Amino acid sequence: MARKCFFTGKGPMVGNNVSHANNKTKKRSLPNLRKVRVQLEDGTSMRIKVAASTLRTMKKRS
Repeated sequence: MARKCFFTGKGPMVGNNVSHANNKTKKRSLPNLRKVRVQLEDGTSMRIKVAASTLRTMKKRS
């Protein structure tokens, strides 16, 4: 399972660290993923990776 949000598909972003001398080095920023146990309709549970921002939205709507 990749570093991706199950619902929104948020994944790693790529950018540059830029120094004062304008030297550029690659950097990767990873999403804030949490493992959450979700109850399915048939009664079984499943662990999925969800972004923290998505969890906040889910709590608001329920």
